[in-house]
Amino acid sequence: MTRQREEQTFLLIAVLIGVYSGLSVVAFRLFIDWVRLHLFGSSLDPAALRVVLVPALAGLVIAALVVLVFPTVRGSGVNQTKAALYIYDGYISFRTVVGKFLTAALAIGSGQSLGPEDPSLQVGAGLASALGRVLTLPRDRLRVIAPVGAAAGLAAAFNSPITAVLFVIEEVIGRWTAGVLGAVVLAAVASVVTEQWFLGDEPLFRVPTYHLAHGAELLAYAALGLIGGAVSLVFVKMVAFLRPRMRALPPWTWYVQPAIAGLLVGAIGLRFPQVMGAGYEYIDRAMHDEYGWRTLAALCALKVVATTASFASGTPGGLFAPTLFIGAMLGGAVCAIERQIAPGITGPIGAYALVGMGTLFAGILRAPMTSVFMVVEVSGNYSIILPVMISNTIAYLVSRRFQHHALFDVLSRQDGTELPSLEEERESGRQSVEHVMRRAEEVTLTADEAVTLANARAARVFLYPDQSIDAALRVLRGRPLVPVVHRADPERLVGVVGWDDVVGIRDSGFGTR
Repeated sequence: MTRQREEQTFLLIAVLIGVYSGLSVVAFRLFIDWVRLHLFGSSLDPAALRVVLVPALAGLVIAALVVLVFPTVRGSGVNQTKAALYIYDGYISFRTVVGKFLTAALAIGSGQSLGPEDPSLQVGAGLASALGRVLTLPRDRLRVIAPVGAAAGLAAAFNSPITAVLFVIEEVIGRWTAGVLGAVVLAAVASVVTEQWFLGDEPLFRVPTYHLAHGAELLAYAALGLIGGAVSLVFVKMVAFLRPRMRALPPWTWYVQPAIAGLLVGAIGLRFPQVMGAGYEYIDRAMHDEYGWRTLAALCALKVVATTASFASGTPGGLFAPTLFIGAMLGGAVCAIERQIAPGITGPIGAYALVGMGTLFAGILRAPMTSVFMVVEVSGNYSIILPVMISNTIAYLVSRRFQHHALFDVLSRQDGTELPSLEEERESGRQSVEHVMRRAEEVTLTADEAVTLANARAARVFLYPDQSIDAALRVLRGRPLVPVVHRADPERLVGVVGWDDVVGIRDSGFGTR
């Protein structure tokens, strides 16, 4: 009964975390808008000097804050939240929450090519961690409370609870229980309800109606997957190459790197102001066919350059929004070019932009399940799932083929933190009893072993070939040998497994990466 009461209490805490995270995201978005308004003014076409100088001067302020006051706020916030789960027992300092809120809002509001979702994720995780410490939660609960807050923060920032839950489970937690899943879902829903209470329930994008114009159009979506995979590789390799080299420069340069990145973004913004900031309004315009293919292609390429500069310089901010921007522009460009080649089979440009967003999400952030459901959730149209699955899968496979480690894994290793690679765990072959057992027809048992097996079968202690090595270790506890039987016929012996078999296969390095 005590355990059940603890579960219920934890779920109630998850709702509170969702409410607090939703409020923090509302404040974060309003603060970003306030910063943008005060730095660029209310004009839709600010002066050229202001466009160039504001990101650079704000970069100097951000650099000073990061180096001198908030050294833990560099980066997007995803790996920091993951580290809280796996290394620091759920601890994220409240100073980090404040620092991330201030510096990321200043960076995005001043035009740096970064997004608010990842910082919102870390702010939500930090608020959850602080609440857990105030309530003196036990260690096992405190460890998982940060991902609960992360889901809440991301859900409110993206206005998509399903996407947030899937991303946190797929990329942060990895393994979960029913209790953790329930807490993550409740927190995400509570945060979105809170955010919508203050800011309304309007979706991020006005998604046009989708329909598959022609079966042959799926070939165009496959091409989008190939091109999206290539663009993802370019972006990831640029970030992975440039970031450690900029960090290795003399420490005095850390004070000016965000300013130089801001100067570059501002210079690009003179001709293409769409690349500055998160750019959601321009994604919406691309969905409604307001740009030609040359403009779309240019925005895609320039956003890659601008985001690489902003992120590699150590400016706090997220990669979600830039990834979606790049994907939307790429998808729109592919559609516009296809119209010229085969106008009779081309669907609406909004569908290509939407699928492009998922494609780049799968290729850059390497969260394949999240990328599919994100597009479905944003569009509210299940019929789009077929082109999404085709394009996303191809981009993901291309990215994995030519970039072995996912971007967040690369970033954590560059920072000297060895976090578990959930993608590598997913993709690596799972060791099973079948791989380590000695087959019945190849085994000659001693009299003692035969007696041991007979006793085990009489006590109905046995394993199946498809069970994991961990399951074998649990069953072998206190037993030298265990029978392996057929699932359809437990009386049929297919093999035996003992301690030496398990230890021998582990020592040989089976299944290691």
